[in-house]
Amino acid sequence: MMMVFGMFVFMLRTTPYQQLQHSQEWRHVKNERVNQSAGWQYIGAGDDNITLSGVLYPEITGGNLSLSALETIGYAGRPWPLIEGTGRIYGMYVLTRLERGKSEFDRFGNPKKIEFTLSLSRVDADYREKLQSSTVSDALAGLKTSANNAINQVKDSLNGLF
Repeated sequence: MMMVFGMFVFMLRTTPYQQLQHSQEWRHVKNERVNQSAGWQYIGAGDDNITLSGVLYPEITGGNLSLSALETIGYAGRPWPLIEGTGRIYGMYVLTRLERGKSEFDRFGNPKKIEFTLSLSRVDADYREKLQSSTVSDALAGLKTSANNAINQVKDSLNGLF
């Protein structure tokens, strides 16, 4: 298994992709200032897109049936989890584009070669965005409070024994 998108499994028998491109953006706003250089402010994560592309040879790999299953997922319009075969969880994605090119036809018009490109866009927030909302000092203060509470509980337990 190479990757799972919802219930669709990318593997040799379905749609083995040969290329994965992952693009992420982070948004900043430029604020002009008088007699100073412009100031920049981070305003959050931007688009997160994944593009999978490859070539199918229906006699060996998946073909029209596999691409039709992906097309059905696109029409459903629902977000699905995208998980790599290594266990990496990308997040929740929707299928935004499916391109296919067919060539090398047999005498019945069936393609012997199908090129495809699949575009996915992330629809959920990355957990790392939540880290941005709190400062490092707030996080350290919370850890210090938790540590002090744990130490006090141990001291109280020990005092009760002696």
